[in-house]
Amino acid sequence: MPQPLIGRRKVALLAKGVAGRARREIRPPKLGFPYAAPPVPASVEILDDNSNIGANYDTEWARRPSARIARSAIVETILRPWISVIAKPDRQGYDQLRSLDPKQHALFVANHHSHLDTSLLLTSIPLPWRHKLVVAAASDYFFDKRIKATMSALTIGAFPINRHSMGRASADQAAEIVDAGNSLLIFPEGGRSPDGWGQPFKGGAAYLALRCEIPIVPIYLAGTGRIWRKGQRWPKPSTTTVIFGDPIWPAEGDNTRRLNTRIESAVASLGDELATDWWQARKRFHQQGSPSMSGPKASSWRRAWALGDRSRRSRKKPVWPR
Repeated sequence: MPQPLIGRRKVALLAKGVAGRARREIRPPKLGFPYAAPPVPASVEILDDNSNIGANYDTEWARRPSARIARSAIVETILRPWISVIAKPDRQGYDQLRSLDPKQHALFVANHHSHLDTSLLLTSIPLPWRHKLVVAAASDYFFDKRIKATMSALTIGAFPINRHSMGRASADQAAEIVDAGNSLLIFPEGGRSPDGWGQPFKGGAAYLALRCEIPIVPIYLAGTGRIWRKGQRWPKPSTTTVIFGDPIWPAEGDNTRRLNTRIESAVASLGDELATDWWQARKRFHQQGSPSMSGPKASSWRRAWALGDRSRRSRKKPVWPR
């Protein structure tokens, strides 16, 4: 008796399913160790491979000629037009750098209020030093992920350091970079200002200047906190000022603490010059009376009030009675 059509369909589908399962079960054997990772017991937690991120990230490739050419193109064609639109910088004090040999590498030191500071300085430092400039960047922020670390090294020439204290490994790496003929940009405060006032300088820049016997160029930045302060998601266009000061050479008998005090005083004097005038600022500097960039030791509202128009909230101009 002939089998019904519906039965033949069921048999065909069943045979197809069995064949499919058989094909799935017959798989080529996987490659084992050493061609693949060794097996790990189920009770052992697999840790992330952080051997090449953070302070361990190797940035030597970013200082090769091809990477420098790419970075120069990024700075001149992308960063400079963007900075001119969003920051409108007023650059002052270029005449102070005439005493430096253009072939002499230097250590550029500035106060730090914003993520914009690095881009602003990369487009403001003169050409003899700009395209051989390396930026000391926080390893726990710019190098915490591999993609971010690669972009930081390529676009701004960053290398990782510990922002809290410069250990021997970071100091040796920075010294090797300087000895190779590179100039260095460093923010001695170790991080962006949380409230608009400056923070005490750490001694890493002074230590490198003494070890490598290179001049320090103090720089004061104003206005970047209004554009892109800490915690702000998107930048807001405004105006900025960049002031270059007299280069500082390590003197005989200087130690890290003494030279660090001189560097911080020089940057503070540039800020005083912007707030008052050159003569008053220089007189206070030589009398060791330049106003501190750290602001008053008081409550947060008092510090915000003393900050004036540099505070987080923009203030309207006073309306005087007629």
